[in-house]
Amino acid sequence: MTTYRARPVTPATLKELRTADDSGRPLSPFTDAEGGAPLRCCLRRSVPGERIALVSYAPLRRWAAGTGAEPGAYDEQGPVFIHADECGGPEEREGYPFANDHRTVRRYSADGHILGGELVEAPDDDAFRTAFDDPSVALVHVRAVEYGCFLYEVRRP
Repeated sequence: MTTYRARPVTPATLKELRTADDSGRPLSPFTDAEGGAPLRCCLRRSVPGERIALVSYAPLRRWAAGTGAEPGAYDEQGPVFIHADECGGPEEREGYPFANDHRTVRRYSADGHILGGELVEAPDDDAFRTAFDDPSVALVHVRAVEYGCFLYEVRRP
């Protein structure tokens, strides 16, 4: 049983991203012919035929806006896939999404600065427990190794 929860992009943020992404660009949806894109709205891979979009997303900036943190140079923005239209969000499942490849667990302080990271074979409760054993860790981002893309956020339970 998982102790920590992978947090998808929130419905309110998705609504904003479907109007203009965090770079100010309008949504440019397309039909996914191949499938396999990691969707941050429902934390699963796309299937062929779904309408999706690649948008620019700044997860730390959005978190900081709600907490008063000032990440400074650690404020990253990058591409993420979402459904082009509203979706039902993630389904309940055992384990963590996108765990079939190497991932990094990147730790952030309450002021939004990177405290470090760890390469993990697959994110699991032990990796998150280790990250949150440090009381200065406020949240964790799980990122793909091959492109550094943001996959999801984890906070203390």
